[in-house]
Amino acid sequence: MSRLERYLFRMSGLAFVVSLTTLTAIVWITGALKQISLLTAKGQTILVFLAITGLGLPFLVASIAPIALFGSVIYCLNRLSGDSELIVMAASGASPGLLARPFVYLSALVFLALLFLQNMVIPQSFNAVDDLTRRIHADFIANFARPGAFNQLEAGFIFHYRERAPDGSLRGVFIQDRRDPAQISTFIAEVGELVEKNDDVYLVLRKGSAQRPRGAGDSSLVTFQDYAIDLSQFLPRASGGETRPRNRDTLALLKFNTHDPRERPLEGEARAELYDRLTSPLYALVAGLVAFAALGEARTTRQNRTLAILAAIAVFAAARIFGFADALVLRGKGLAAPPLWSMIGAWGGPVAIAALSLDTIFAGPASRALSRVKALARARR
Repeated sequence: MSRLERYLFRMSGLAFVVSLTTLTAIVWITGALKQISLLTAKGQTILVFLAITGLGLPFLVASIAPIALFGSVIYCLNRLSGDSELIVMAASGASPGLLARPFVYLSALVFLALLFLQNMVIPQSFNAVDDLTRRIHADFIANFARPGAFNQLEAGFIFHYRERAPDGSLRGVFIQDRRDPAQISTFIAEVGELVEKNDDVYLVLRKGSAQRPRGAGDSSLVTFQDYAIDLSQFLPRASGGETRPRNRDTLALLKFNTHDPRERPLEGEARAELYDRLTSPLYALVAGLVAFAALGEARTTRQNRTLAILAAIAVFAAARIFGFADALVLRGKGLAAPPLWSMIGAWGGPVAIAALSLDTIFAGPASRALSRVKALARARR
């Protein structure tokens, strides 16, 4: 890499890091404020709060990185053009390929980083969040729920106990589950204990009764000796209790069993998740190439760059919106297969825009044809 390429790479790379850090911090703080109840209502330490909010950072970085890269390349090229550095570089013999190479290197590095995040880090972070949330619920019941008070474990789930016995068990337990207004359940038990089994945490109720609605103005009352409530039910899961596709690794999504009756309702979500993991990193390449195609050409300070910036923003925004819309189509409804164009578009959309950007940068066939059309249009006027 020549000194000129190192200069451009260093400038764009620093701008990308600053932009990514700033945007991620803003979004992270906004999301972290929604989890402040961990400190105020559930008695968790600041370390637990930082852990559960920090585990969402990989997903935030993957979502924000293409936007940050696009903005940093636009900023660098606009600054270089405003200081007439691009003109000097072009006048000294620097070809479009030489000028574009550092930005392509940066885009390729971001692409590889996003591919790693999407397929390795993010699924593990989602699983870690679920595991930590499960333990927070157990810790809240065991240590922070106040005796004699009606504590809310989750919205619509009320937990109450009379006192704590010397052995740590809970006495006089009352639970009401109103998360589903049509299926309100009430549990009363003499004793409640927390039990861990196979990395899952259960609240085991002993010597009690359960009351559930059976019809209009009627309900059923069932007595029990032991009844276990799985605290993992408060985690976000798909219908049927199956692990959501976003929590599975990529190999498991590739081997998704559509013939399993329990898995079939998740077919659309699993398909959309797999396509998103493999195609969303491509938008890092789109971001860098579209920005350079719009502003990489040397211009004098008298030439207006506003239209070029607006055009680049419009193209990149349209490409990203198409990606989001295509993911919704791929998700589908029920067992309906998505249209063929959506599966082709998931790959073809970003690849086609990247190819057209390269054609514009190097004055390829499409760019030359467009120039001839513009020339003929001017001649006819």
